[in-house]
Amino acid sequence: MAKANYEYNQHPHAEERKSNPPHQTHPRKSKLTLNDRIGLGITKRVGSMWAAYIFAALTLVSLPAAIMSGSPIIIVAWVAQTFLQLVLLPVIIVGQNLQAAESEKRAIATYDDAGAILEEAKEIQNHLSVQDEALNHLIDRLESLEEKLLKASQK
Repeated sequence: MAKANYEYNQHPHAEERKSNPPHQTHPRKSKLTLNDRIGLGITKRVGSMWAAYIFAALTLVSLPAAIMSGSPIIIVAWVAQTFLQLVLLPVIIVGQNLQAAESEKRAIATYDDAGAILEEAKEIQNHLSVQDEALNHLIDRLESLEEKLLKASQK
C-alpha cells in the first residue's frame, strides 16, 4: 500500500510578507523634500471645506458684474470658470481624501485577513501532517495483519 508522504513547502512570499507590512499613504516628513512639503501643505489647505467656503465668497465678488453685463455667455462663463472651478476644486479634494482614507483601511484589513488565512493554512498543514502519521500507522498495521493472514493461510 502507498503511504501518505506529502511534504509541505511554504510559499516564499509567506515569509517575505512578515518583513514587508502594507504601505501606508502617510509619508514620513523626514523623507519629504522642501517642494514635497510645500505641495502637501497647499493641498491640505486647499483641500478643505473652509477653502471651499472662502472660494465661494471670493467668486461672489464678481457675480454682480457678470449679472449686470446681461450677456448669457458672460454669466455662463462666470458659473463655469469662476464659481464651479474655484468651489468644486476643494470639495473634490476633500472627497478624494475621504475615499483614499477608506481605501487604505480596506487595504490594511485585506492584508490582515491574508495574514490570518496564511496562519490558518499553516494549521491545516500541521493537521494534515498529523493525519498522515495516523494513516501511515494504520497502513503499517494493516500490512502487518495482511502478512499474518497470508502466513496463516499458507500453513
